[in-house]
Amino acid sequence: MTATAIPLLELRGITKRFPGVLALDDVSLTLHAGEVHMLMGENGAGKSTLMKVLCGAYTADAGQILADGQPVRVRHAADARALGVAVIFQEYSLVPHLSIAHNIFLGREPLNRLGLIDHARMHAQARAVLARLNLELDTQREVQGLGVAQQQMVEIAKALSQNARVLVLDEPTAALSDRETQRLFEVIGELRRQGVAMVYISHRMDEVFSLGDRVTVLRDGKYVATLRAGDATPDELVTLMVGRKVDMSYHRGERPAPGECLLEVRGVSAVNGIRDVSLKVHAGEIVGLSGLVGSGRTEVARAIFGADKLTAGEVRFAGQPLRSSPTHARQLGLGLIPESRKQQGLALMRTVCDNLLLAGLKRLFPSNLYQPGRGHAEGRRRIAQLRIATPGPRTPVQSLSGGNQQKVVIGKWLVAGTRLFIFDEPTRGIDVGAKEEIFRLIDELVRQGCAVLMISSELGEVVRVCDRAYVMKERALAGELGREQLTEANLLRLAMHHG
Repeated sequence: MTATAIPLLELRGITKRFPGVLALDDVSLTLHAGEVHMLMGENGAGKSTLMKVLCGAYTADAGQILADGQPVRVRHAADARALGVAVIFQEYSLVPHLSIAHNIFLGREPLNRLGLIDHARMHAQARAVLARLNLELDTQREVQGLGVAQQQMVEIAKALSQNARVLVLDEPTAALSDRETQRLFEVIGELRRQGVAMVYISHRMDEVFSLGDRVTVLRDGKYVATLRAGDATPDELVTLMVGRKVDMSYHRGERPAPGECLLEVRGVSAVNGIRDVSLKVHAGEIVGLSGLVGSGRTEVARAIFGADKLTAGEVRFAGQPLRSSPTHARQLGLGLIPESRKQQGLALMRTVCDNLLLAGLKRLFPSNLYQPGRGHAEGRRRIAQLRIATPGPRTPVQSLSGGNQQKVVIGKWLVAGTRLFIFDEPTRGIDVGAKEEIFRLIDELVRQGCAVLMISSELGEVVRVCDRAYVMKERALAGELGREQLTEANLLRLAMHHG
């Protein structure tokens, strides 16, 4: 790439409005062949909206798109595909009941001479694409049976199958293990050598500097700056993103002494495959649940919350037996902030206020009579407390950015008066400015006598935030680390070697 080269693709002065929201305001971006262009900004900055304009999901209200220096119209996804644009969004676009191969080639299935789908050729091509990611998956397997990390890799394979000239990756490593991430980076390097232009959206600074050629920063729907990655510093980028200086490494101060045992898990096995899991969480402490992707961490959370049926053992909350029922768990004071917030944590067609009140209706309105004034006041209070970026409490929650949707899920359980919070990847897809807010909120919860069980793939987060941690390996507990032994090396050692 040279400074005088004609961009492979260029977005000029893009503006996009939604009811009550100016999502993009005169934003420009240039993409050159063979470069990885990092796109950064807080949640709600406009990154995903800009990419949806690029891929034809949204039509810009103003501005233009140029391909090889020539103006083009991108009104539909087919227009973007014709230009060689492929996008992997942060939230998956897979069809759960279709096979891996069908998902990879959906709408582009190879046909035989009779005009029917050539299933043998489709599965062979799917296996070839997966092999580029060093994956051996049964291409006839339904996507709904895959874990989050495997689904993400199918998304990547789907994009690679389109022989894209421009590849957009929106937080692609958020649910990947270190090995899967390294393999993705190798694929990105090969695509760069082949002249593919890539837009890479990430909140992880190490990825920005290890992969990026240039970095563009957006803030509040506006273009802020474009820098060469080698000329930027993490502090500089964070300041550009949030408009203020942010401490990127949250460290807890004084830790309260643990109180009563709120959660006790005794020898639990479940239909989701976890085996003989035992752990305790006391009031006033943050306990980590670590392990590699696929080790069974989320499955433990679902079993505790009653979402998956137990086959052995028991769960006790504050000394009381807990039935395998989310309703009973909520009534006793448990709350689950799930990894897949859109599928499991939100009612997307409802408003921000509706979602915030959903789990706490009985607590707020014990007479079973809904009082709109009180409900909206509670919603506005939680919006202010969590700094949820929304035009108002009546805004549909589906229109919020991923980070703000996560805050709504947390707020829902705050309204319900939850005593034990199970956080499954609480900062996944959360920008650097909001991560500190989430951790301070978690710290405040335990200071008020609540208990927290926190699942995180970020080993540094577990070490900095948690009082102690359990480690999962192959759907069983590999061990427990106290505060003095809690290091990234020890977490990884247990996760990989069981001792």
